[in-house]
Amino acid sequence: MAFTCLLAGLAIFSSCNNTKSTVPVIGFLDAFEDNTIAQAKQGFFDALKKNGYSEDSNTIKVIYRNAEGDIPKLTLSVKYFESEKVTLMATSPSLSTIAAIQNNKDIPIFMMVSPTPKLMNVTDKQDGAPANLFGIAESLGYIDTSFSLIPKLVKPAGTQLKVGMIYNQSEPQSAEALKRIQELATQLHIDLVSLPVNNTADVQLVTKALLEKHIDAFFANPDNTVFGSFETILKSCTDAKVPVFTSEEGLVSRGAVAAYGADIYQWGYQAGEQAAQFLKNKSTQGIHWEIVKLRKRVYNAAAAKQFGIIVPGNFEAVK
Repeated sequence: MAFTCLLAGLAIFSSCNNTKSTVPVIGFLDAFEDNTIAQAKQGFFDALKKNGYSEDSNTIKVIYRNAEGDIPKLTLSVKYFESEKVTLMATSPSLSTIAAIQNNKDIPIFMMVSPTPKLMNVTDKQDGAPANLFGIAESLGYIDTSFSLIPKLVKPAGTQLKVGMIYNQSEPQSAEALKRIQELATQLHIDLVSLPVNNTADVQLVTKALLEKHIDAFFANPDNTVFGSFETILKSCTDAKVPVFTSEEGLVSRGAVAAYGADIYQWGYQAGEQAAQFLKNKSTQGIHWEIVKLRKRVYNAAAAKQFGIIVPGNFEAVK
């Protein structure tokens, strides 16, 4: 009788374990702490919840890692996800996505706040993306609209408008963005002053060097270093009475004057919808990486007022 009860108990225990093992595991990797990037994570999990997947309902398990700007930590996090046999990896922004691609060839990756595979230099000779890469990316086309806004709103101190920007030469998308902006600046007869930066520790000194060149405006391009050091950039520029423009809505919320760019929350939400489709179908068939769908024209009313800038009526004030 006791042996029979023991078998029954083992069967129940085994059944519970089997139930737990069927719950999908999501490994979410952030490259660094950032209020703007965090909106993508929120959107991603909101989309999953709307589709019936949340930790509250025990329908998914989440393993979260933040590399805090440490590249080796990104690699270690990806390896840990692999050891835990996660169902999928979610990555934000590009540094996380690149690390996941370089260190994992099998587990599906759902990227967000990342440029196209080609801009990340992760395509093959035929420009094909990695077979396990999905999620939502952005091209650089929208930058034209954001940068072109500056000469419409800022009057130059001299005869030619001078715009400054910094870029991380080790980030492929940052270097590509610089090249595109240089060509656009030439077309718009803007004197573009750009300086390289290697990490967030250098940002304050490099920004100060730019301001000493008497720029009329600063353009915060899509760059992980810019994201991570934006408050430092903004304070330096504000103290020097130089307005900041950008292509990212989240940076407008943090003090830039205006932007035309992706809604970061919706970017993550769009990626989350893809991930939910994968979880429902238990297959990536029919899923491909996509370009972000929702972009917005936004402005910061307080920043615009501070610099006496009148923003066009088709721009929406951020909260």
